[in-house]
Formats: sequence, C-alpha cells, structure tokens
Amino acid sequence: MSPSTLHKATQAAPPAPRSPVSASGAAPVTAPAPRLTVARLRRLFLELVKFGVVGGSGVAVNLVVFNLLLHGVSSGPMTATVLASCVAMGTNYLGFRFFAYRDRASRTKRQIALFFAFSGIGVAMESLLFYAAYHGADMSGPLGSNVAKALSIVLASAFRFLVYRTWVFQHDARHDARHDVRHDARRH
Repeated sequence: MSPSTLHKATQAAPPAPRSPVSASGAAPVTAPAPRLTVARLRRLFLELVKFGVVGGSGVAVNLVVFNLLLHGVSSGPMTATVLASCVAMGTNYLGFRFFAYRDRASRTKRQIALFFAFSGIGVAMESLLFYAAYHGADMSGPLGSNVAKALSIVLASAFRFLVYRTWVFQHDARHDARHDVRHDARRH
C-alpha cells in the first residue's frame, strides 16, 4: 500500500464507536490510549533526571552518615547502613515530594504511608545486599565497605524508582493526555 493510499484509507476510516451513556445520561470520560510520543519521552527523561538529582543527594547523605557512623563513631556495619539509609529516606521524601514529583498527587496520609513502607522494603533490600557484600565478599575495609554500600544503594534504587513513580507519587493520566494534545497541536 503506497503512502498516499494509506493516508486516504486512514482518513476514510469510520469513527471509533462511542462509549455507552452512563445512568446519569452523560457519556463517561475516558482517557485516550497511551501513546509513546516525543512529549511523553521528554517527560520520562525529565522524571529520570529529577529522580537522579534527588537520589544522588540521598546517596551522598547515605554515604556521609554511613561513614560517620562506621568509621567515625565505630558503630557496627549493619547498624551504620540501616541508620544511614533511614536518614537518607527522610531527606529523599522531601526531595521527591517538593522537587521531583511536585506535580503529582497532593500529600496524603496514604502517600506518606506508601512512601515509608516501600522505602522500608528498599532499606531491607539495601541492607541484605550490603550484608552479602560486606561479609560474603569480604568488602570490609574502608574502601570495600563504601563500594559495598554504593552497590547496595544502586541496586535498591531501581526498585525504589519503579514503586515511587507507580504507587507513591502517581500522576493523573488525564493531565498527561491534555498535555500531549496541547503539545502535539503546537507542533503542527
């Protein structure tokens, strides 16, 4: 099929069937099916950058507190990693809430509970990974403990990114659809 024939065929295609009318008499509002557009890719990239900025500052807080506890005041390695992760969790919440995901749903008790529940799971994952590297791979010196800590943070961060964007800081799909329509209209 040539491009001009394809173009004519898509113009002559029948309109999509309408949704049934609801009990109130109004047609239900449905968001268009998600498409991978330039605008959506740009928003995802910006989201990843913001997550990286907040996450990077959280990693810095995590490593500084970890080193102060482990090497400064001689806390045990597991105590140091858990406490450092908890301090970073608090600073990360503020960064995600007021910077990275400030355009998402407003702060609610549910959002806060989900953040700290998933962050707790992330701390547990990070701690188990750190334990395996510190004790299992004998990464127990000053350099080795920091490498073990950094690796455990990176691996647990993939989990955190997915759950924070999916369940904690949810976005309004209708807002995305309106934004895509406005952005696509400006391009044409």
